[in-house]
Amino acid sequence: MVDLALLGCGGGMPIPERYLSSLLISYKGRKILMDCGEGTQVSMKILGWGFKTIDVICITHGHADHIMGLPGLLLTIGNSGRTDPITIIGPIGITDIVKGLRVVAPYLPYEINIVENPQEPVRIKASLNDTETSAGEFNDLIISTLELEHSTNCLGYSLYFNRKPKFDVKSAIKNDIPKEFWNRLQKNEIIIDHGKTYFPKLVLGAKRVGIKISFITDTRSLSKIKTFIKGSDLFVCEGTYGDENDIEKAIRNKHMTFSEAAELALGGEVKELLLTHFSPSMLMPLEYKDRAEIIFINTIIGSDRFIHTLSFKD
Repeated sequence: MVDLALLGCGGGMPIPERYLSSLLISYKGRKILMDCGEGTQVSMKILGWGFKTIDVICITHGHADHIMGLPGLLLTIGNSGRTDPITIIGPIGITDIVKGLRVVAPYLPYEINIVENPQEPVRIKASLNDTETSAGEFNDLIISTLELEHSTNCLGYSLYFNRKPKFDVKSAIKNDIPKEFWNRLQKNEIIIDHGKTYFPKLVLGAKRVGIKISFITDTRSLSKIKTFIKGSDLFVCEGTYGDENDIEKAIRNKHMTFSEAAELALGGEVKELLLTHFSPSMLMPLEYKDRAEIIFINTIIGSDRFIHTLSFKD
């Protein structure tokens, strides 16, 4: 089960009842934060989900409405007693951006590992002590990125939560696997004993489908996004403009309308679309929901601290 909370659904500038871009994802007691605009900490405090267990922070780009909440958050995480490293993933230039923001947060009791514009998926275990920041053979979470079209370097994200196959007792017995190895093989360990090699597949059942969440914001609509988000259980997408008459603004500012986001959701064959990143001039996004629903029926209009749960399917 994966829980998520839309901490802030605004773009450009915060307004009453709407903080700036941020999404918090909770899985197995650990957390991943997507963007960190102004108001992120306030929403987290209201929710009471805690700060200490944020292991990964994914930043789409360096504009203030997506990152200015970061230095304060890093300090709060430090004050929570955390000493384990945190991984920050971002586009080209994220290293310099974080370095600049840390002028006001220079002393932290934990290390920050920065992954800039990764060309391969970043694989991260859910267990805090097993967190890795580079590609490799890990179990739980795979983070993929896509370069988008905005006025600065910008990344889209896809998070895939792997689900381990069930332990198959019949297969273990059939393959004459000693019981003392069952637990280790179930944990994906390869065992060599007395010249004989035991592989995890000898005790595991069929592969099970995981959960995919895609996060796309601050970009024009691109055909490659449909491929990137393909089959997502939840597609979180910017809907800066609800009114189709604002299409020229969307093109000029490199953003999207509700209908453009819905077209991507339809083409990407996702299960649900969650719209966010609303222009401060759009006070009532719900008034434009039909612009998306007429194209993609399973559309949700986001709001600050909207909570959603995704469950694994057998």
